[in-house]
Amino acid sequence: MAITGIDPSSYYSDYYTNASNATADALENTLGKVGQEATEAELMNACKEFEAYFIEQMYKGMEKTIMKAEDEESGTASQYMNLFKDMQTEEYAKMTAEQGNGIGLAQQLYEQMKRNYGL
Repeated sequence: MAITGIDPSSYYSDYYTNASNATADALENTLGKVGQEATEAELMNACKEFEAYFIEQMYKGMEKTIMKAEDEESGTASQYMNLFKDMQTEEYAKMTAEQGNGIGLAQQLYEQMKRNYGL
């Protein structure tokens, strides 16, 4: 059964372009406040978001090293699977960053920025 009327490749690229731009803009706005009126909680939140994004990119890089069968790489169903796989990877990265201290990157960024900006 094929789904018609929807181009998954354009939806997929539009979704992630917009999501990446929104995340980058939010981080830039928060980090732009550093030294002005940013609170320590906002700074830590921005650092955790960056850590989650970094972890997501690591996961995606690791996934590229896995060999795939030829029939998995083409077709409309595959494009939808890629969309949901990327969404799942994003959620795994957020969960990893939130558990305990994550990988420690957010804490290191936070401490460095506090020192640099005198917060």
